[in-house]
Amino acid sequence: QVQLVESGGGLVQAGGSLRLSCVASGRTFSSYMGWFRQAPGKEREFVAAISRSGARTSYADSVKDRFTISRDNAKNTVYLHMNKLKPEDTAVYYCAASSNYRSNYAGREADEYDYWGQGTQVTVSS
Repeated sequence: QVQLVESGGGLVQAGGSLRLSCVASGRTFSSYMGWFRQAPGKEREFVAAISRSGARTSYADSVKDRFTISRDNAKNTVYLHMNKLKPEDTAVYYCAASSNYRSNYAGREADEYDYWGQGTQVTVSS
């Protein structure tokens, strides 16, 4: 079993930056991981994903060149660095982990992930 705890959300002005963190606990964690978000009245959507080693990453078009996903396996932590934030980035951000140890792969679909955090709110004011 894996428990995921996100932190780092908050209120920021448009153009600002935030860094989200997700710490995995419960057992040694080494599968691919992702970030998703859900805005009010909208479906959960993919944001970014990273492979087991960190060598492969994948991004939604809406965040490409603004967000960066990274991981520190020694700390069982994945990060989402968010720059040039826009009001449309406002959402609850969820960290997700897969139980699939496929190498060099970063899944983009929510149903590929087995474990989810409780979410952290990001609000971007205009």
